[in-house]
Amino acid sequence: MDQNLLMKQRELNDRLNRYRNEYYNLNSPSVSDAVYDRLFEELQELESATGVQMSNSPTNTVGYPAVSKLEKTNHSIPLLSLDKVKNAEDLCRFMGEHQVMFMLKLDGLTIKLTYEGGKLVEAATRGDGDVGEIVTHNTRAIGGIPENIQYEDRLVVTGEAFIRPSDFEQLKTTLVDSDGKPYKNGRNLAAGSVRLFDAGTCLGRRLMFMPFNVLEGMEELPRKSERLKALRPLGFLPCKYMVTKRPLTQKETEDGIRQLKEYAADADIPIDGIVITYNDIALSKSCGRTGHHYKDGLAFKFEDDLFQTKLQTIEWTPGRTGEIAPVAIFEPVEIDGCEVSRASLHNLSFIEDLELAPGCRILVSKRNKIIPHVEENLDRGNFSMDAVIPHQCPCCGEPTRIHETSGRGENGEERVIKTLFCDNAACETRRLKQFVHFVSKKAMNIEGLSEGTLEKLIGRGWIHSYLDIYRLDQHRNEIIRMDGFGEKSWQRLWDAIQQSRSTTFERYVIAMDIPMVGNTASKVLCREFHGSLNEFRDAVYGGYDFRQLPDFGETLHNNIQEWFNEEENFCIWEELQMMMNIQKPAEADNQTVSQDNPFSGTTIVVTGKVEPYTRDEMNSLIASLGAVAGPQDRLSGLRRESRQQAVQGAGTGYPGADAGGIFPHGRCGLTSRFIRV
Repeated sequence: MDQNLLMKQRELNDRLNRYRNEYYNLNSPSVSDAVYDRLFEELQELESATGVQMSNSPTNTVGYPAVSKLEKTNHSIPLLSLDKVKNAEDLCRFMGEHQVMFMLKLDGLTIKLTYEGGKLVEAATRGDGDVGEIVTHNTRAIGGIPENIQYEDRLVVTGEAFIRPSDFEQLKTTLVDSDGKPYKNGRNLAAGSVRLFDAGTCLGRRLMFMPFNVLEGMEELPRKSERLKALRPLGFLPCKYMVTKRPLTQKETEDGIRQLKEYAADADIPIDGIVITYNDIALSKSCGRTGHHYKDGLAFKFEDDLFQTKLQTIEWTPGRTGEIAPVAIFEPVEIDGCEVSRASLHNLSFIEDLELAPGCRILVSKRNKIIPHVEENLDRGNFSMDAVIPHQCPCCGEPTRIHETSGRGENGEERVIKTLFCDNAACETRRLKQFVHFVSKKAMNIEGLSEGTLEKLIGRGWIHSYLDIYRLDQHRNEIIRMDGFGEKSWQRLWDAIQQSRSTTFERYVIAMDIPMVGNTASKVLCREFHGSLNEFRDAVYGGYDFRQLPDFGETLHNNIQEWFNEEENFCIWEELQMMMNIQKPAEADNQTVSQDNPFSGTTIVVTGKVEPYTRDEMNSLIASLGAVAGPQDRLSGLRRESRQQAVQGAGTGYPGADAGGIFPHGRCGLTSRFIRV
């Protein structure tokens, strides 16, 4: 196929869409109807000549469809991630003697396109890797997706939907997310836009699509680069990549990464790293996978950009356990288009390690472009812990103390962690945080009792204990007269309180706020004591050894014992149950679990973000399988595995490749090391 003809078609397609936007949305057409009609006919002729029609082609688009919900679809081939590294040395070990592809790691939302008989039949998000959401209705609003192609067999293509940085800068001033807040970055806007119900709304988000892999089809082509190259005549614009011609040194590897990074910046393409993957498909398949990622590639993540600023003060806030959390307040800096002036300092050990004190010059970043983090102190020396920490609680004025416990540092090493504590159980801020936890979604789930509302109710003396929440009807008339309240608001709140009376063993235990007893531990306790709060209580006072339970250690055992030894805690535990209806857990088929369930008795550890599930939802799913959700630190030793693979019969010679395109940096000086594509 004539590539020049296809390029002309693609440019004309985009040009006409621009004219349509001017006419229908901006009410300011830049060309006459006659000119538009002539160009429209030219596009029809080009589509007939190439046999390719883009999904957003003006010749094919009559309105933009909407759906009532996003249907689910199963991925027969899981869409998994890649393991991540941040240094070129690891990449060199991974590459070894094998030919690899260097490719842009696009920063958007992964989409899988399925074609049957040359027609697009389904577009779906990656989802959790096994199950995604169908977004076919939005493909007309996304540039770079052909509707019809000249390929009769089944073809499955994966790629990324993204918004160019320049477009995001324009869009972010007018669009807000579901919470009414401006979008923080283009990736979030792209992900939200692809999943919109209304394609007409999606159209205005300026989404683009670039494929980065052929998942099914083109079986006659043995290399990934060949299959990506073969997508061009079908109307796609594949993600930019380079193919190695020989093994690389560490410096050559770093140079290749730099060249691709520069290209992305010049081409206005959002990336958050570089992907390195084996080019030979047979070799890739032989590497296997984990539950999280394929082993045939690595994602090289860029180091987060650092910004210098000045630490103004350290803010200390008591939490519900009595721990006083430190937060850095620094001179505002702009990171990824957002003004940042605060970052958590985690604990005293973190402050001590960096020798932080007001007035220091510090380096801050946004880790993974989301979480502000203090990375370094440029003015170390003359640090004094005594001069930094408050000796009285900033809320109640009671003396503070330094608490030491064993833990792990950022690199997984065992160490002593120092934290600051207020031991005053009546501390107002500490008490408020306890109530916030009690009504939270994972505990009693009382919608409408925000921290602000709780603070008002506690301040008026209407709430002293958890029991008082269920007696708020005594103050109904006064609450209705409060600012922000009324008859309807009160009724919604009271209905939510009443609904929370029907709860589960797990929610009740979590609400009691026993240190370290969260979702996972509460489920273990529920299974062990058959969903009976009384059986659990009796076990505590009967000297039960909780260390025998999965992932229950000495500290957790002592926390449970100490909590029940407090008379006030015991009274709440007993009295609150009188107001509750504790649902019995569903009875499991023990025979099925023991004989037929491969997960029975196993521990499953989940780390990182697993879309679309929350951490709690993942733990619930694991429990439903008959397994136990284990802590993430179980993985600390596994992550040290060597990534080098021994592959039988793999050769080291690299075949040549004809020029399927021109690498954007034509004078990059990499001719001896890379095939430019």
